Amino acid sequence: MARPLTVICVGDVFGEPGRRAVQVLLPKLRKQHEADLTVVNVENSAAGFGVTPLIAKTFLDQGVDVMTSGNHIWDKKEAMEYIATERRLLRPANYPAGAPGRGSYVAESGDGRPVGIVNVMGRVFMTPLDDPFAVVLKEIEAVRAKARIIVVDFHAEATSEKVAMGWHLDGKVTLVVGTHTHVQTGDERILPNGTAYLTDAGMTGPHDSIIGMEREPALSRFLTGLPSKFEPATGNPRLNGVIVDADDATGKATAITRVNLNERDLLALAGNT
Repeated sequence: MARPLTVICVGDVFGEPGRRAVQVLLPKLRKQHEADLTVVNVENSAAGFGVTPLIAKTFLDQGVDVMTSGNHIWDKKEAMEYIATERRLLRPANYPAGAPGRGSYVAESGDGRPVGIVNVMGRVFMTPLDDPFAVVLKEIEAVRAKARIIVVDFHAEATSEKVAMGWHLDGKVTLVVGTHTHVQTGDERILPNGTAYLTDAGMTGPHDSIIGMEREPALSRFLTGLPSKFEPATGNPRLNGVIVDADDATGKATAITRVNLNERDLLALAGNT
């Protein structure tokens, strides 16, 4: 019997602290769990807003296999041309026809096993796009011809919409993981038909912040209602995400583990305090 295939999905990378956390922590996490594939949401990696070609290339050079995104994917205009040619950088599949890039990709693990990655975006409290519940089924069907193991990054605001997507895809994919809110949830589980689920993977970046930004300007806006200039925070960088083990033969999840670590946590878990 083949060993399970292990995928690490990293929650929204925010600015330089998040990029540094990926650079330092992800290789150690990958080694510790003998992970076969890594998927990283990069839509906030350029100072909180979008991703540049240089930053994307750096992730790939560090061994990231697939990059997902969401509503901030177009914030850096240079990403428009890059995403049209770099198949490993995804944008939500339910953007209307004419948007550059694509919403799915079939990657290969180090030992040659295929894994399908699908990226879609919610519509509740978000930019209205095409129906993600219909589009995701078409994307899944397209990648299923090549891969039994399929991971869906559902970039959405509303918890109810994310939970609905989990049930919508139970038994059809290996993992449904939510992104976007930058606040990790604790509801990881395997649904009855074998799909692993987590409402939000959280944020890889500065956690002594207000979802990535310096606290005082963000707090001032809540207290006064006046405009404030937000600046990316730096304190307490952490890596948030989820690890899923999957059965090659069926594509069903066999285990799901939530990740919320800094370097000290990771070393302690490895017994290297």
